[in-house]
Amino acid sequence: MRNYRTQMEAAKKGIITPEIELVARKESMDVQKLMDLVASGAVAIPANVNHKSLSAEGIGEGLRTKINVNLGISGDCKNYENEMKKVDLAIAFGAEAIMDLSNYGKTNTFREELIARSPAMIGTVPMYDAIGYLEKDLQDITARDFLEVITAHAREGVDFMTIHAGINRRSIEAFRREGRRMNIVSRGGSLIFAWMSMTGNENPFFEYYDDILEILREYDVTISLGDALRPGCIDDSSDAGQISELIELGNLTKRAWKKDVQVMVEGPGHMAMNEIAANMAMEKRLCHNAPFYVLGPLVTDIAPGYDHITSAIGGAIAAASGADFLCYVTPAEHLRLPDIDDVKEGIVASKIAAHAADIAKGIPGARKIDNEMSDARHNTDWEKMFELAIDGEKARAYFESTPPADRHTCSMCGKMCAVKTTNMILDGKKVEFTKGGN
Repeated sequence: MRNYRTQMEAAKKGIITPEIELVARKESMDVQKLMDLVASGAVAIPANVNHKSLSAEGIGEGLRTKINVNLGISGDCKNYENEMKKVDLAIAFGAEAIMDLSNYGKTNTFREELIARSPAMIGTVPMYDAIGYLEKDLQDITARDFLEVITAHAREGVDFMTIHAGINRRSIEAFRREGRRMNIVSRGGSLIFAWMSMTGNENPFFEYYDDILEILREYDVTISLGDALRPGCIDDSSDAGQISELIELGNLTKRAWKKDVQVMVEGPGHMAMNEIAANMAMEKRLCHNAPFYVLGPLVTDIAPGYDHITSAIGGAIAAASGADFLCYVTPAEHLRLPDIDDVKEGIVASKIAAHAADIAKGIPGARKIDNEMSDARHNTDWEKMFELAIDGEKARAYFESTPPADRHTCSMCGKMCAVKTTNMILDGKKVEFTKGGN
């Protein structure tokens, strides 16, 4: 019988939980140092007590940048089997988190299967599920109804939940006063905004925040404070609405920590490259060094079909500047529900961004695999290169699609391979390109 409710409570008491021990081992970090980071809130270990298949991961200061994969059904795409294939793909590629964003019908059957089989942490946005779960129109849903959905997700084993508690009357006032080119683009945020506007009530996630924290604490669910007012285009970034909500999230972070509930803070959406580093520093300052979970940032608005690239550019800059957790974006962003190929492209782009940032941040061991890849290239060891590649299957397919005459080179350079040429000279051999030469 554990004598603590949450990872944070255990850390504050000096208890090394199995999850803290596992994360310390994965990250090659001193367990006492990790425990101190969890106690302070600088690191979160989302680990619902009912998620039995979980292989715990840490998110936050001094740790590897993690990535999240979004999936789930919608009213237009209801194939649960396809979504489970995406789950298997995400796990195979080493995604540390999967968010079920299903917003159609009774989603708990899919979610329960997902939790039962996934070693990755599972996240949800209860607001999405409320309408289908409760079978009510938005205006007819009560504050207590929303809490019922949160309780259901927590009981099922969800490790972290996006709760849009920062979009209250104060932050909405700043949003309305300044105006925006794109208004609200957060799905959960827009629903809360609509509910507040139609009912005249305060945001129930803000008004009943203490009740929500009690639910999350019981199951050790990490609260991911949603960015309802995130910018949906680069022209809206760093505006009064975004910053006003971030200030509210900082206060909500401290309130959660007082209840021993772990916190992540979400942001910022679309943002020009020159603003990213400052926004990372601002989040860490206003939200007391809580782990930062970023969507993108997407650094330009003109690349539909290629937004996995715009996101990876922004994600790499963000993580190198202090962000801890990247939410992947697929080529289908802004266009449709992603298919399995889109999911793969999004995962790989995010993995590249996360790893590149870890190298820049000097995360211990981050360069090791790059050095191994360089050694394999030096030795023209193709099998080792494919083994080390993020997507070895694609690398092999490209190599084999135009096979070189000499298997020690590729078809790009052939006999003029720089690596082979230099190796031969350093080995005391002659380089010849005429008939009979190398």
